[in-house]
Amino acid sequence: MSIPIEDYALISNSRTGALVSRRGAIDWLCLPRYDSASIFAALLGDAEHGTWHLHPTDEVAVATRRYDGETMTLVTRWETATGIVDVYDFMPIASGAASVVRHIVGVQGSVEFVTSFRLRFDYARAVPWVRQVGEGETPGLLALCGPDAVLITGVQLRATETVHAATFTVAAEQTRDLVLRWFPSWHDLPDPLDVPAARESTRRWWQDWADRIVDDGPHHHHVVRSLLLLRALSHEDTGGIVAAATTSLPEDFGGERNWDYRYVWLRDAALTLEALIDHGFLGVAGRWREWLLRAVAGRPADVQIMYGLAGERHLPEQELDSLPGYENSRPVRIGNGAVDQFQADVIGEVMVALEAVRDAGVEETNFSWALQRSLLAQVVDTIDRPDHGIWEMRGELQMFTHSRVMVWAALDRGVRAVRDRGFPGDADLWERLRDQVRDEIDAHGYDASRGHFVQYPGTAEVDASLLLLPQVGYCAADDPRMMRTVEEMEHTLLRDGLLLRYRANGIDGLSGGEHPFLACSFWLVEQYAASGRVQDAKALMERLCGLANDVGMLAEQYDVGAERHAGNTPQALSHLALVRAADALAGHFGRAASRT
Repeated sequence: MSIPIEDYALISNSRTGALVSRRGAIDWLCLPRYDSASIFAALLGDAEHGTWHLHPTDEVAVATRRYDGETMTLVTRWETATGIVDVYDFMPIASGAASVVRHIVGVQGSVEFVTSFRLRFDYARAVPWVRQVGEGETPGLLALCGPDAVLITGVQLRATETVHAATFTVAAEQTRDLVLRWFPSWHDLPDPLDVPAARESTRRWWQDWADRIVDDGPHHHHVVRSLLLLRALSHEDTGGIVAAATTSLPEDFGGERNWDYRYVWLRDAALTLEALIDHGFLGVAGRWREWLLRAVAGRPADVQIMYGLAGERHLPEQELDSLPGYENSRPVRIGNGAVDQFQADVIGEVMVALEAVRDAGVEETNFSWALQRSLLAQVVDTIDRPDHGIWEMRGELQMFTHSRVMVWAALDRGVRAVRDRGFPGDADLWERLRDQVRDEIDAHGYDASRGHFVQYPGTAEVDASLLLLPQVGYCAADDPRMMRTVEEMEHTLLRDGLLLRYRANGIDGLSGGEHPFLACSFWLVEQYAASGRVQDAKALMERLCGLANDVGMLAEQYDVGAERHAGNTPQALSHLALVRAADALAGHFGRAASRT
């Protein structure tokens, strides 16, 4: 039986992350990056697919957990019949090799622990060669497999077939440190880690970052935790921002809607950038612009919707036979076929974000406007092309209304940059095309007989992405067309008060259905707040924040029937939408929403 998705918490070194369960199991860990192959993958199978257990031998021990202040260090308190112990799980920020530390502190009495390792490299396709290293008080276990090596220290492990385990006791005021360190297999063994120094420097790094957050609005705790999670999903070295820490957690339990989100979607990264800017992090904007330039460098026609963490372009989708999937949800995928899709909205998202960077006062560089002109050239070249849409439909291409609005937004930002800022560019052409696209949307993306916007021309269906129209300034939130569109969403897309992306009636080319998409419900909070339905906004926000797990994490979707998280976790889009919704409740709408 798979552990509920909401039972996991993320620890991170802002390069990769591990998922730790309530019962002390690290069931997902890819090293050294989020998009590297896993060494623990029980999340998508069972213990045989790789896990690191650490828990009391007392089977009825009670565990409670929290983060250590405003950091990504997880503290699990174990209470047993014989004592109380705290386990601090963290990933050192600056330790050289990628590391996971489990720092165990005796609080009261004494507690006997058991720890066990099942190391399964390359998505459980390879069992490593393992040998003992060190001696006396510094025992170690070295595991090698192709390019990867892992050194485990802190306890004398004994093998039973391919499982290595040990038991030990921690008394009050005693500590024990279990350390796993990854390094390239052709390197020498890494030097011992100074755990107290690493713990303090890591705590200080995260807390110093959190102390810079500018926020005085409602749901402050959830906003701060969401921003910390967004920072954790941002690669410290490259500047890339992954959409989630996991792959193939199902949108439809037992079904095929299982995707790899460990990559950088330009759309999600642009939205994350805006959220960070709105809360005081202007420095990140320059780094992200540099990442973007590296990633999209070349012909405008070669721009992709997504990239690897360092800007890699080749992300072919593969199906793995080595992992049975979460609750047998197959296939398990690595890579993502959406990399080859055309999604017309993406450049608009980037243009809106880069305008926000400029409006926030971030200094222009000698390439920032040149980059945007290049992107606008691609918009012009593809202006009449149907696309797969924001939801990456695998069915027939359409002129999705949201995509067309984002084409409008891209051109609009280009016009404003020339007219208001004096940048060079063909504003006359962009203005003509912008107005042409608006006329098309008003004529075909809007159903005059029903009074609401539609998912695409020729259908009466609505789509939650239409909630983004006021956010980019296409129309006001209280425009009668938007108000009627929201009414139609409430009638057709709400499930127990939460919003589906769209009705899965075959348009997406996939079997099965899915659950309410959390980001969409946060968008609805923003729409309610902006259109004067403040009490509805507050009530929905309370409901949504209540869906976060005990440490403030949100997945992609929520199964209202089973009251459980669904989809990949933690989901960047869910958390940045939470931040925007909280801002809206405070009267801050951002994204040039007043420019209607």
